[in-house]
Amino acid sequence: MFDVGKIREEFPILGCKVYGRSLVYLDSGATAQKPLQVIETVDRFHRACNANIHRGVHFLSEEATEAFEAARTRIAAWIGAAEREEVVFTSGATASLNTVAYAWGDKFVGAGDNILVSEMEHHSNLVPWQLLAQRTGAEIRVLPFDDEGRLRSELLGELLDEHTRVVAVTQASNTLGTRPDLRPIIDAAHAVGAVVVVDGCQGAVHGGIDVRALDCDFYAFSGHKLYGPTGIGVLYGKRALLEAMPPFLGGGDMVDRVSFGHTTFAPVPLKFEAGTVNFVGAIGLGEAVKFMQRFDPAEIETHEMALLRRAEARLRQIDGLRIYGETPDKCPIVSFNVEGVHAYDMGMILDKLGIAVRTGQHCAEPVMTHFGTTGMCRASLAMYNTLAEVDALADGVVRAVKMLR
Repeated sequence: MFDVGKIREEFPILGCKVYGRSLVYLDSGATAQKPLQVIETVDRFHRACNANIHRGVHFLSEEATEAFEAARTRIAAWIGAAEREEVVFTSGATASLNTVAYAWGDKFVGAGDNILVSEMEHHSNLVPWQLLAQRTGAEIRVLPFDDEGRLRSELLGELLDEHTRVVAVTQASNTLGTRPDLRPIIDAAHAVGAVVVVDGCQGAVHGGIDVRALDCDFYAFSGHKLYGPTGIGVLYGKRALLEAMPPFLGGGDMVDRVSFGHTTFAPVPLKFEAGTVNFVGAIGLGEAVKFMQRFDPAEIETHEMALLRRAEARLRQIDGLRIYGETPDKCPIVSFNVEGVHAYDMGMILDKLGIAVRTGQHCAEPVMTHFGTTGMCRASLAMYNTLAEVDALADGVVRAVKMLR
């Protein structure tokens, strides 16, 4: 049974005090806290098994390699990949998305082509495509969303054509919480021969992923948003696409044979893992996935939706408060502003009350532009949050409004 009290006991930082108050951590969309089994696994490997992977024949190296590759196998199964070789370890989702934009994009996108990006994308799934367009002469097209935060998929027929090479879309907006229905978008993209690149940073945490059922071509997510370590991420790619891509970075461990005249490369996924990969981070991410697998995803979803509904209900009672993102199946993210109150000022008052929220543009400036604002407050909820913490947020906003107006 899902017991949030017991779950919280596994996250040491949640017992911290901030300005003498119990920490209310509502910024998991930026980075999630880490359970003990992840912390202890990373600590144990640094203490007792620190040796480079794939390179040594000695005991520590072989043990580290085995644990690293076991993490790849676990993660591949968790996301529904057809083969473990379709999981590439990177430094994070940003690196994953840039790998596709450079390694796949530079080879298969040219002048006269176009790239469709949704209006609600995080900068990491927008800027790499803009840079690709600048390098190749391709055109950037935008799939807009409406004022409720719903992607306007009915416009796909106008935006997609035989020159569309890439469709970049989020599984869950980090600002609006919107979880678009991706399958019609993916089917429409495939119908014109385009590949689909999905930012799964929020979606992997809230709702999970089956890449084969979704039929996306590439999928990226970061470990630190999934209760895992920082500095580690995953790029999933269909094997045929990964095979067709040249390597993005050159160096050790991604080669087959090297001479001054010619170099051949290791098979996937190693050809995209140049240098010393963050193998301890990857092992820690595998442990974070193991932590997630202890729970029924439906129970996590039920708990998080209860938190979201309470947060929205309480916040809507505050005069002049606007919530951005009103789709009924959104993930547990609440972005808001209060008329006459600057988002930064709101965030600073909440901080003094022990409540951690995100303020600013959330690396999604086009979303801010859509709503005519320079920033928002964002409370991003997680499985370890409680209804009492949601109430503390609402009470804190009320107090801040009285102070700042």
